[in-house]
Amino acid sequence: MEANWVFGIGTIIATLLGPILAVQAQKYLERVNESRNQKAWIFSTLMATRAARLSPDHVRALNMIDLAFNGGRSNRRKASETEVLDTWRDYLEHLTLTINEANAERWVEKQQELLVLMLSAMATDLNLRYDRVLLRNGAYIPKGHTDLELDQQKLRHYAIEVLSGNQPVNMNVTGFPFSEDMTNSQLKLQEGLAAVLAGQGHLKVRIEPGSTAQTDEKPPA
Repeated sequence: MEANWVFGIGTIIATLLGPILAVQAQKYLERVNESRNQKAWIFSTLMATRAARLSPDHVRALNMIDLAFNGGRSNRRKASETEVLDTWRDYLEHLTLTINEANAERWVEKQQELLVLMLSAMATDLNLRYDRVLLRNGAYIPKGHTDLELDQQKLRHYAIEVLSGNQPVNMNVTGFPFSEDMTNSQLKLQEGLAAVLAGQGHLKVRIEPGSTAQTDEKPPA
């Protein structure tokens, strides 16, 4: 009798809690899948655009890293997520550095290195097998795209420097309209004036007789 009573109570409890537990388990799985899908989107987008780092999708994916790899709704961050955030902080700090002609080439090399480290940390968090050599060399990056991106970064830097007043605009005039006859006339005029003022020349003055004024008045007697 006691066993039947215990079995009955257990059946009632299971009947009542079963749907609730099933719903909670379903919600948990949905949260896990949502978090993983978001991480996977960020990783796949960064992988696809790692040769075009100025593209809007690349920038958008970078800005979502803090949201996706911060432990989710449970706020329990895994060690692999912390590694992603640490590499992202280093990469972000590098992106904000000032670029000039002296450090431009080294800046691009360091950017590539930090991006590979971040992608490697993301792959580890997603349980994907990507070594750093593949992440570094697996993308096709035309040299023209690399040069264009570097030129755009330099142009942006110099434009900001000029507009902020920190860098003057060089004015180098290479030519004016030229007339040989006019130039020779100016030289002769300067030579003649210099000779006269030095007492070595003279000026020719021509006086023309003026006309006598005609009036209606008679002279006094």
